[in-house]
Amino acid sequence: METDAMMTEPSDDATPRAWTEGDAPMPALYLGHGAPPLLDDRLWTSQLAAWARVLPRPRSVLIVSAHWESAPLTVGATRDAAPLTYDFYGFPERFYRMTYPSPGAPDLAARVAALMPDNERVTEQPDRGLDHGAYVPLMVMYPQADVPVLQMSMPTLDPQRLFDLGKRLRPLREEGVLVIGSGFLTHGLPFLTDWRPDATPPGWSRDFDGWAADALARGDVDALMGFRGAAPGMPFAHPTVEHFAPIFVTLGAAADPEKAPDTEVDGFFLGLAKRSFQVA
Repeated sequence: METDAMMTEPSDDATPRAWTEGDAPMPALYLGHGAPPLLDDRLWTSQLAAWARVLPRPRSVLIVSAHWESAPLTVGATRDAAPLTYDFYGFPERFYRMTYPSPGAPDLAARVAALMPDNERVTEQPDRGLDHGAYVPLMVMYPQADVPVLQMSMPTLDPQRLFDLGKRLRPLREEGVLVIGSGFLTHGLPFLTDWRPDATPPGWSRDFDGWAADALARGDVDALMGFRGAAPGMPFAHPTVEHFAPIFVTLGAAADPEKAPDTEVDGFFLGLAKRSFQVA
């Protein structure tokens, strides 16, 4: 696995204890994944690596990325050493040489299909590799690429339907599966004027982040679902909504969606809110 894009390695190489039968369910996560250059951000990589170290080591990872919308619900490659989808442009060549040969998860794909209602078919796209919304954070969390990974599509951007999808996936957490919704809490790229990593956040980004943090702390899922019309900073924070949508898969997978999540990463990158959290 090539990791020359990363400027720093986690300072603590301790391997987390593996999840075993009888443990509490794995949490579900919402991650701000960022573009591949986020791998060069020492703060973000250290925060994400530290977060992974305190989690039980999952049996497998099921990840939903902002960068794969496909209906009906579709699962990607299940073979070992799944390919990567370099779904970006204009970056240095080293970002196109990265690999992440994680084991496939065919059994998890079968479980996902079994959890869906009889009238909702699950299709397969066996040559569809992990996109950067999946492999960028996983390269930091599990740099040895030795945890089986399955990516599945977002079949809709409707918050309620994604929340219901998360509820169907909830039993997987009791089987040691780490369910991840991967997006970015604000994603108004067309409206950025300062592209430095430490840029001052625009007002719309800071306002949306504060509103979302408050709604999450109150467990107000309904308010979050109404973000298009109610959240300050819209539509600048999300001129398209695919980076916020995965949050509803994560909240649906929570045992108690109205319980405040544990925020593990906050702050801004390029002025965009990278707030990331876990639910029990």
